[in-house]
Amino acid sequence: MALPNLPLAGVRVVDFSRVLAGPFCTALLSDLGADVIKIEPPTGDDYRSVGPFADGESGLFAAMNRNKQSIVIDLKIDAGRDLAQALSASADVVVENFRPGVADKLGIGYAHLSELNPALVYASVSGFGQTGPESHRPAYDIILQAMCGLMDATGSPDGTPTLVGESVSDVVSGLFASWGVLAALLSREKTGKGTHVDVSMFDATLSLSATLVARFAATGIAPQRVGNRHPSSAPFGAYRAADGFFVVAVLNNKLFETFAHAIGQPHLASDLRYMSDESRCRFEADLRASIEAWSAERTVDEVNRVLGAAGIPVAPIRNVQQALESDHAAFRGLLTDVPHNDGRPMRLPSQPVKFSAYDRNRVTSAPGLGEHTEPVLKALGLTAGRIGELRASGALGRDVSAAATAATTESELTKEKHHA
Repeated sequence: MALPNLPLAGVRVVDFSRVLAGPFCTALLSDLGADVIKIEPPTGDDYRSVGPFADGESGLFAAMNRNKQSIVIDLKIDAGRDLAQALSASADVVVENFRPGVADKLGIGYAHLSELNPALVYASVSGFGQTGPESHRPAYDIILQAMCGLMDATGSPDGTPTLVGESVSDVVSGLFASWGVLAALLSREKTGKGTHVDVSMFDATLSLSATLVARFAATGIAPQRVGNRHPSSAPFGAYRAADGFFVVAVLNNKLFETFAHAIGQPHLASDLRYMSDESRCRFEADLRASIEAWSAERTVDEVNRVLGAAGIPVAPIRNVQQALESDHAAFRGLLTDVPHNDGRPMRLPSQPVKFSAYDRNRVTSAPGLGEHTEPVLKALGLTAGRIGELRASGALGRDVSAAATAATTESELTKEKHHA
């Protein structure tokens, strides 16, 4: 079968990362054809043990490690470190998300690997970056949402700070890491030199909060929680219908006049309280009461039909299942049905960007722990005998393929001794 024509075909990535931010970065690269070798400890990536589970396997691990090859290496053993360095010496990209200093102690830090491979693009994803007074701190998504103002800006004005319903700090850090890797690869085409890409979850989360940061930069005042509405425009938020909620987005006077007619209250357009976006926002509670007096007598579907026909930006509030099972999501290919290694069907996401000059994104199942250890090492030039020695030393852990390959390895070792 011919390999797909993808923009990152031929780019080799050695992935030491685990859990979410780093693996999401390398998943995005693998979607576009990069050859990603995931190096796992003998116990595997922690995400393999995090639910939800389908047929005993983590759905989160499956999604974040699609398209990759898995090799088990114990970095606490000298032979394991030597092997990891050899793989990195022939790579285009290395990605890790250890705490600052840990990669250096394991012999796979940027300083050492860049000596072996000066063209290497090396991405480090950490909670607070490689430098700075907080760089030593461990980080999880909830920690970053709390420390970056995202929780404080989310929720009802009279309620508590609220966690955003996605691991946004991890995800956006992985996204920025992939962006940084691609920028570094493009620069390397001109200079021939690699670089260290330092991605801080703290920095990335604040960068994601683009409008919050812009408001503070302009006013010097931290934005306050406003609930399910826009902080400076109205009507721009969520409203109640007879059987649920819907959202509208009205951002100028002409559209507001159209909206007022659509809900059967044309007088609102000439009401002095609503003559500008700023004043509508100031009197948002009064405006909301008028809107919900109309919408409370109609279903969400009816509200969407009426406002949609008038050209008002409107939508029902869906859950993730409804969004992914919509006709539009299916047409855009946001989930792909693929066979698992054991043949059972499964659905996996992929990166969302389409390229006119290239094939559709690659989507294949995540690897079993250590599934590709032997083929990857043979491609590196190691003989079966040497692989057997590494396995015996514990450098390759005790992965699931050990028992199945023991007999073959012993046989090939015997043949090599005879040839010697």
